[in-house]
Amino acid sequence: MGPSGPGSDPVGAVRSAIKAHDPGDQREIDARETILSELDRLEKPFDETGDPVHVTGSAVVVGSRGTILHLHKRLSRWMQTGGHLEPDEMPYDAALRESEEETGLRLAHPLGGPRLLHVDVHPAADGHTHLDLRYLLLGPDAEPSPPPGESPHARWFTWPEALDRSDVALTGALRAAQRQPEAASANVSGRTAEPDPTGKQ
Repeated sequence: MGPSGPGSDPVGAVRSAIKAHDPGDQREIDARETILSELDRLEKPFDETGDPVHVTGSAVVVGSRGTILHLHKRLSRWMQTGGHLEPDEMPYDAALRESEEETGLRLAHPLGGPRLLHVDVHPAADGHTHLDLRYLLLGPDAEPSPPPGESPHARWFTWPEALDRSDVALTGALRAAQRQPEAASANVSGRTAEPDPTGKQ
């Protein structure tokens, strides 16, 4: 479920969406409670410079080929797309902007507007903690083509391939995305796996 329009209270809109979100497991239950608590504590929860703990927006991109992951440049780990919020940006806007930047593809929220799939809290670089809100994005039947400056390794994975490469922070989001009707037509067989730069096949 996506948040209602931000209006004059964007944090309140996000809080309402998180309260309405149904967690899929204990990790997500704990993350949901932590995020709600931090939204009350933080003066500027969307500002990455305001506190080491801050909100981020990421996405699970789905399409006829499965889902897109990119190899994080610093962490050398296959991850969902997304990142920090820019000023006056909502988490679902950041998820779309960052995902388009990291894949070089034109993506879209589903019909009906942004759909919150999953929430997670995890440590990040420079001692930060990310209150990560994950949204569903729809991708075209085209190869990712990241621009210079982004990780050059971004590609479609079948759902089994993606789950095999995901860590505990991502698995729940992938499973939530796979249950969405937009992912029902994803081709999970008959595709030859491509070489993995991490060496994991």
